[in-house]
Amino acid sequence: MLDLFAAEGVLEPLPGGQGTTWRAGDLVLSPGHDGSGAWLAPVQARLAVRLDEAAPRSLRLALPVPARDGSLTVDGWAATRFEPGTTPCDDLPTLRATAHLLHAHLAGVVPDRPDGLDARTDRWTVAERQAYDADAALEATAHRPEPGLADLVAALVAGLDGTDLGREQLVHRDLAGNVLLDVTGVPFVIDLSPAWRPPLWAEAICVLDAVLWHGAPAAALEEWRHGVERQAMLCAALFRVLSDQPCDVERYAVLGLAG
Repeated sequence: MLDLFAAEGVLEPLPGGQGTTWRAGDLVLSPGHDGSGAWLAPVQARLAVRLDEAAPRSLRLALPVPARDGSLTVDGWAATRFEPGTTPCDDLPTLRATAHLLHAHLAGVVPDRPDGLDARTDRWTVAERQAYDADAALEATAHRPEPGLADLVAALVAGLDGTDLGREQLVHRDLAGNVLLDVTGVPFVIDLSPAWRPPLWAEAICVLDAVLWHGAPAAALEEWRHGVERQAMLCAALFRVLSDQPCDVERYAVLGLAG
């Protein structure tokens, strides 16, 4: 795999994510790519180049790197160009501004729903589909061992009222933790996790994750407790609760999202 990507240098683990991403020279290597997302890399590459050519830069995106034979995955691994000098961004206003910018750009470069999204079967995609199907969400807890999970999911589902969350488009469903700042302070987005959903839903996930895992204050959830924002947050919470394996039920319950 390393030879096919022409990876050089000593392998070193990178922080964040699932703890399975590695750096080799000027490449970042990440597993979990089964080939069903091959459509995404060309889109991401074109947008990454366009953003880097903008003056002034306001947003950047990791650039995919193909293997020697032109393939975008090798034995389930994919590569992007390593950006030196970056620092993690946990500032919630910056994360939300990044979400708005990124989704505006994605709406322009991907006007129609990619067929490749239907081929994805990873646990996050499965949980995403369940979050938008009340019956599937409830059924998903039937064989889960976490105490209180079924009640939490039932309470979240009970709060849904069918409100339209807005136009669907290509979004990044895992922004918090995947935004860095480059050496000039420009947001640099990595690990693009695609979904065809409303941007408000993706932003709700970003806010929820920032509160749960990245030190944002719980008060950041207050504006998400009413109206269409609450509906987006309920769907976001269902997605996270169902995709977390195992799920820390109490961590979600204390936020009172279903109340």
